[in-house]
Amino acid sequence: MESTILLTNVRFHAFHGVMPQERTVGADFTLSLRLEADVWNAVWTDELASTISYADVYEIAAEEMNRPSALLEHVAGRIVLHLFNSFPTLHSIYIRLLKDNPPVGAQCDGMGVELTVSRAEIANKLSI
Repeated sequence: MESTILLTNVRFHAFHGVMPQERTVGADFTLSLRLEADVWNAVWTDELASTISYADVYEIAAEEMNRPSALLEHVAGRIVLHLFNSFPTLHSIYIRLLKDNPPVGAQCDGMGVELTVSRAEIANKLSI
């Protein structure tokens, strides 16, 4: 059975972007993750070791958000790879990373990227 671990609309201030002021002043970002993994053992045992701790997932996301990049695709990809490398029971990841107020002159709730990837798809491209 599959189950889902969610982190929804987690906010960060970080220094991603191609424009110089984005790397100096930074911007606000919103991250959402949906992790598919078999955590049903935790349903029955009530033991943290039987699941993927969302606190640990947050720490990985925060670590990668603190590493500046030009492209959000690169940041999202680093988060995905770090999560797959950290949690062998993880089957697939959906990630949405938005820059809350992008410097493009548009009124919006954010612009960014979404990736959905399985461990098998990543394994075909990289060895993890």
